[in-house]
Amino acid sequence: MKLRTKKLTSLQLALALMCSAGFYSAANSATAATTPAPATIKDWPHIKSAIAKDPAMEAKIAKMVSNMTLAQKVGQMTQPEIKFITPDDVRKYYLGSVLNGGGSWPKMNKYATAADWVSLADQYYAASMSTDMVDKVPVIWGIDAIHGNSNVVGATLFPHNIGLGAARNPKLIGQMAEHVAKAVRATGIAWVFAPTLAVGRDARWGRSYESFSEDGRLVKEYGAVYVKALQGKFKEDKNVVATAKHFIGDGGTNNGVDRGVNKTTLSEMLNQHAQGYYGAFAEGAQTVMASYNSWHDVAGNVNYGKMHGSKALLTDALKDKMGFDGFVVSDWDGIAEVPGCSNDSCPQAINAGIDMVMVPDNWKSFIANTIAQVERGEIPMARIDDAVSRILRVKLRAGLFGKKPSDNQYAGKQEALQARDVARQAVRESLVLLKNNDSVLPLTRGKKILVVGKSADSMINQSGGWSITWQGTENKESDYTPGDTLLSGIKEAAGAVNVHYSANGDDVDVAQFDVVIAVLGETPYAEGFGDVAASRGLSHSQQFPEDLAVLKKVANKGKPVVTLLMSGRAVYANDLLNLSDSFVAAWLPGTEGKGVADVLFKNAQGKVAHPIKGRLSFSWPAKACLSSTLSSAQTQGVSETLFKYGYGLNYGKVARMGTLPEDTSSACNVASSHIISSPQDQTSYPLSVITGKRKVTLGSELNLSRPDDTVAVKTVQVGAVSGRQISWSGKGRFEAAAAFATPIPANLVADGALQFLAQVQTAPAGRVGMTMECGDTCTASLDLSSTFKNMASAGVKTVKIPLSCFSALGVDMRKVKTPFNVSTDASFVAAFADIKIVAGAAKEADALSCESLK
Repeated sequence: MKLRTKKLTSLQLALALMCSAGFYSAANSATAATTPAPATIKDWPHIKSAIAKDPAMEAKIAKMVSNMTLAQKVGQMTQPEIKFITPDDVRKYYLGSVLNGGGSWPKMNKYATAADWVSLADQYYAASMSTDMVDKVPVIWGIDAIHGNSNVVGATLFPHNIGLGAARNPKLIGQMAEHVAKAVRATGIAWVFAPTLAVGRDARWGRSYESFSEDGRLVKEYGAVYVKALQGKFKEDKNVVATAKHFIGDGGTNNGVDRGVNKTTLSEMLNQHAQGYYGAFAEGAQTVMASYNSWHDVAGNVNYGKMHGSKALLTDALKDKMGFDGFVVSDWDGIAEVPGCSNDSCPQAINAGIDMVMVPDNWKSFIANTIAQVERGEIPMARIDDAVSRILRVKLRAGLFGKKPSDNQYAGKQEALQARDVARQAVRESLVLLKNNDSVLPLTRGKKILVVGKSADSMINQSGGWSITWQGTENKESDYTPGDTLLSGIKEAAGAVNVHYSANGDDVDVAQFDVVIAVLGETPYAEGFGDVAASRGLSHSQQFPEDLAVLKKVANKGKPVVTLLMSGRAVYANDLLNLSDSFVAAWLPGTEGKGVADVLFKNAQGKVAHPIKGRLSFSWPAKACLSSTLSSAQTQGVSETLFKYGYGLNYGKVARMGTLPEDTSSACNVASSHIISSPQDQTSYPLSVITGKRKVTLGSELNLSRPDDTVAVKTVQVGAVSGRQISWSGKGRFEAAAAFATPIPANLVADGALQFLAQVQTAPAGRVGMTMECGDTCTASLDLSSTFKNMASAGVKTVKIPLSCFSALGVDMRKVKTPFNVSTDASFVAAFADIKIVAGAAKEADALSCESLK
């Protein structure tokens, strides 16, 4: 790591001096955390729910279940996506639920009105009331209303959770959640997949902005308020069913890898990651969504595996010990994460405690497979009856029987989608002032202002992911209506005649203005697409160099520079801070950009219009490269943390920040290899086989062999390590693939090679391809037929394929999703192990040539 400093000779010395001055500690914040630490929890606690069991209701549920056929029960447990079902499918298959994912709308009309949504909801409801069941059961529709009813054009988008955490205002969170419930009811939907209760412990995680805080205590407080406001006691039309998600530990995965492995202790899980659930369950949260991640308590030597398949967590901990009596729903195709399972088949997950299975497009085969598994005794009927009882319990409690969606007083009312004043207040209170030299902020009205930066006039950037579409990248600026950009807010506050905007800062004379406002920001992302690889680091300037470039054009020109950074995580930004006189973390404010200007400018009388109140709910990194997966200020020293949890300046308080040291490293990870699959680590790239339309995830000890499969698998020794023997009798493939694109570390790309051990028992009878892919138009397949034929009966060999062979055919090493994929359509038997990418291996004498693989 290279450091550039002025006067300061090292990062440690600089930060020590700054902390001794009191600038970066929580003590400098007027609202620093002072809550005493609660008693340490030793085991999963029983939580008394605000919604108690009703004996009469339980008797009714038991009778209803007894009247159901197996097909009707499994239908109740099945949740398809609206793109893949019709109302008549609900009737015919007794479907208990439907959902719409991000970027899915009635008739796939992005601009569907509230009335359009209600019309479809009524059709699904009517279908569920038209079955031949003895007791008709209403369907329940679930939706990802992440920061407002965020799938619906015209709905107010609030700040994402990371900003709400900075606001430190539980009452405001309750007001927001009440509106979310009302807005969802306006579209005829009764179930919200919120709140997210993850305790984010690594800013590299692509869902960081979905977490309220790195401190479980704040998540617990917010989780309780959020659920209470969404659900109430189901006495009002604005109430919806809440979801506590994702159970459990998704915010603490190693290196922030989405769907990765959480390696924390039982104590850390109970006392940090589970805190939000304690609050949510106390207020009666009725559904829980299982998480994609795994949990391996390394210190305790207990590996719970994938959450979707963990009976120890979904049943023993959640249902038995904690007393949760609602139902557990899987995440999108989440059952396929469980070793031995596929998108349409997973008795392990149901036996573990999944009650409702989200199978977006494979639902018909899932129903058929599950019925057969019950009939074969693989899933006990008692488990099916328990799952259906839980689903009925939630539907009865929520008052869904005897009331179609359009009967709700808010149904179809477009105006119920909006709560702009509440959202604008949330924006104001979420802003965190990190630097304010010479008290530049707040600004006096009437000044000549230059606004620069790509994000100043971008509703897309200020709203982020989970906004109208899943990733938030498939939208137009005009889709975000009604709403206001930051630029429009600045023009309104300062007077449009006083404001000039230049996105890239070109062709402007800074000397003509009194102050510069630079609006920098991330572009949208959601889930794994937002992960920052450990090799890339958290430097905002490395991710978005155009922001650094525009700031350099206007800084140090004799005029004060106010920088607003819109981001979904706390990022390394020392270089940006050094170029700024004032610096505000604005997070992802949503549609009400004017809330930012409310705080930046004084009122017409020259007084502070709105105080800046936000406090960091996540510690702010001092380095681009994190050495630990825990970004918490409570667990890291000053060398990792620039601004501690709870930090935030107030207006009027004099605090001058000196020049910060700058980390100019271009890459963080200097490891000589990148593990794809080994006996020690199969986290980033789970192994799977694809035979016909069936994809099965392989666990560490799983063997796979069915008469109808064209690919059989068994665990074998390959030299000194454990590996997999793959036996093809027809078309199929064996691959290691991440859920989302994962960059290959930059230092491995130039001369790196895909390297693995292979032992060929039966030479291939047809073509064998080795494929690497990073998307639909980003795929390369090499011909390894001759290579494997020459290896037949030759023992264990090390195969090295230069990465350049793939990149020459169009693979972008920054976006690799599947680095290893062996496929054939004829007989072939070989064992594989220790798959990795190794620096410099392409230069070695035994590396294959690209020419030989064409």
